[in-house]
Amino acid sequence: MNPNRLRLLAALSLLAAASACATIPARPVPASISYETGPCFGACPVYRVTVRADLTGTFEGERFTAVTGERRFRVSPQQWRAFVAKLAPLRASGVRQVTPGHAECGSVITDQPSVTVRWSGSSEDRLDYYYGCRGPANQALGETLRAAPGLLPIGDFIGRRG
Repeated sequence: MNPNRLRLLAALSLLAAASACATIPARPVPASISYETGPCFGACPVYRVTVRADLTGTFEGERFTAVTGERRFRVSPQQWRAFVAKLAPLRASGVRQVTPGHAECGSVITDQPSVTVRWSGSSEDRLDYYYGCRGPANQALGETLRAAPGLLPIGDFIGRRG
């Protein structure tokens, strides 16, 4: 094949790839993220924590937490970015349910806790996750969700996890 034609094809391929990347809209950084745990059969901590882009947060302990009621806190810019980044791969447009009866759940172990994550901003995106949903993908998802609160200064509010 003609070398000039090869260069032209390579340039057109690069241009097409670059324009394809440019047309994929970036997800806006949420104005806030709310992380809410649900009860289990046992002493699982039940709380909601909301962290906002203005670096303020609210913890609301309900039961089996070291603190019950509302507590306000602040996060550093690094903590905010780390929390957003940790949860970003889990964010879908609209509602994603990994709960019993939905396609992503598969086999189920009963009496496990759950978590709901809400990203707010121009629209609200939500992830409902039940820790009893089994499968390799769900295990990785659960591990990411369990680790996320550890990026925030709320450990003393939650208390010891067993």
